[in-house]
Amino acid sequence: MRHVYVHVPFCRRRCSYCDFSIAVRRTIPAAQYVEAIQREHALLRAAGEWDEEPRETLYLGGGTPSLLPPDAISDLLAHVLPRPAQAPASTDKGHTDNGQRTAGEGGTEVTIEANPDDVSEEGAASWRGAGINRVSLGVQSFDPAVLRWMHRTHGVEQVGAAMRILRQAGFDSVSLDLIFALPDALRPSFRKDLEEALALEPDHLSVYGLSVEPRTPLARWTSRGTLALTGEERYAQEFLLAHERLTGAGFQHYEVSNYARPGHRARHNSAYWTGAPYAGLGPSAHGYARGVRRWNLAPWVAYQRAVSRGQSPEEGREQLGDDERRLEALYLGLRTSEGVALAAIPPSGQGVLEDAARHGLLQIADGTARATPRGWLTLDGLVARLTT
Repeated sequence: MRHVYVHVPFCRRRCSYCDFSIAVRRTIPAAQYVEAIQREHALLRAAGEWDEEPRETLYLGGGTPSLLPPDAISDLLAHVLPRPAQAPASTDKGHTDNGQRTAGEGGTEVTIEANPDDVSEEGAASWRGAGINRVSLGVQSFDPAVLRWMHRTHGVEQVGAAMRILRQAGFDSVSLDLIFALPDALRPSFRKDLEEALALEPDHLSVYGLSVEPRTPLARWTSRGTLALTGEERYAQEFLLAHERLTGAGFQHYEVSNYARPGHRARHNSAYWTGAPYAGLGPSAHGYARGVRRWNLAPWVAYQRAVSRGQSPEEGREQLGDDERRLEALYLGLRTSEGVALAAIPPSGQGVLEDAARHGLLQIADGTARATPRGWLTLDGLVARLTT
C-alpha cells in the first residue's frame, strides 16, 4: 500500500457537472472529519488491511480538501504518513528528479486539490510545512460567465493570484484542471483557456471533456431540453487542439487527459494506471490490492456514523477474475503513452490491431501498441473490438 487516497467530501456548493461524493457545508466539521479518518485507519489496521510500509504518494482529493484548516491537514498527514518514504524512481522515463525528491515525507509525492479562492499565503506556507509538495488547482475555465454557469466559487483573477502565492511558498509542482467541450450556448473559447493556462507556467495540466453524470444539475438541464451539449466533432477538435498546443509548448501527453512537463508526471495517478495497489480512506474512497477492489459508503453522515460505532465504513468489495484483470490492464495501459505489450492483446484481436494501425489509431513498434491521440478519442470502442 505505497499509494494512499484520502477523500475530503466538503464543498461550499455543488458544481453543475459534479457527481462526486460531497457534503455541502457552510461550516466545515474538520475535527470530526480527522477523527473519522483516524478511526477508519485504526479499523483497517486491526483487520490486517493496512501496512506501515513507507508511502510513495498521498493524494488529498474531494470535494475540496483546501477547505480544511491548516491544523487539520497537518494532523491528517501526520497520522496517515507516520514514517518517511524512500524516494521511488521517477515515472518519467529518461528523467530522474522533478524537484520533489527532498520535499515532503522523504520523497513522498503529497498532493492536495485546491480551489483558487482557498489559496492564501498563510495556508500555502502551512501546507508546505505539513509535507505537501504538489497542488492541483481546480481552474476549469478562464471565462467568468462559464465559471458562474459551473457554480464555481472562484473568479478568474484568483487563479493568477493563487499561482503567485504557491510559487512564493516554494511549490515547484502545480497542476491546473481545465474542462473542454462546453455547451455551444456558453460561447466558450477553449483555445483562450489553453493560452491563459500556459501563461501561468504550470508544471502539469489535466484536461477533461465535459460529460453528463446522473443526478447533477447538468443532467437535469439536458433532460429538460433547456441545454444542449456540444457535438462529437467539436469535442474531437478541442481534444486534438489541446494535444497540439500543449505538446508544442513542451508538455508530454502521457495519459488521455494529462500533460506534464518533463519530470512532473502525477506519480499518484500513474499508480492507478499501472495497476499498483492503493488504499483509500474517507467517504466513497476506493482501495485495490491483490485483485480485490473495495469501496466505502459515499454519504459523509453514513460514513461518520459507521466509524464512530467502530464499524467498517466499507460498502462493498469485488474480486476481479483473471479475464477482468487482463481487460482492465489492457484498457488502462492504452490510456497511457507507454501503451501495452502486443502479447497482452488476445489472438482474436490481431486483425483489429492491424486495422487500427492502418487507420492511425494505434502505433505499433518495439513489441508495443500505443494509442495515438485520435485513437484515444475512440478508446472504449477500440478496446471492445480488440477483446471480442
